[in-house]
Amino acid sequence: MKTKRHELKILPEYFNAVICGEKTFEIRKNDRDFQRGDTVCLMEYDGLYNTFTGRQLLIEITYVLNGDENTEKYGLKKGYCVFSFIMKW
Repeated sequence: MKTKRHELKILPEYFNAVICGEKTFEIRKNDRDFQRGDTVCLMEYDGLYNTFTGRQLLIEITYVLNGDENTEKYGLKKGYCVFSFIMKW
């Protein structure tokens, strides 16, 4: 399976939580077909000033839970996913 590279915006509070190791997952609309092994570049985005800060992190997806009719009862809607990751540094 060929892996992909994705570039995603992330707000500073969540970016900092990833750096500290507190946040090891993302909840996203799965419009990119996220898969295990994909690389994601998290780009810190300041929503107040609508600009990128220049800070970035590379992560690798380790697990993807896709939303469907079975997960909706737990709050994960169809078309969304939760993925866990490790930092690639």
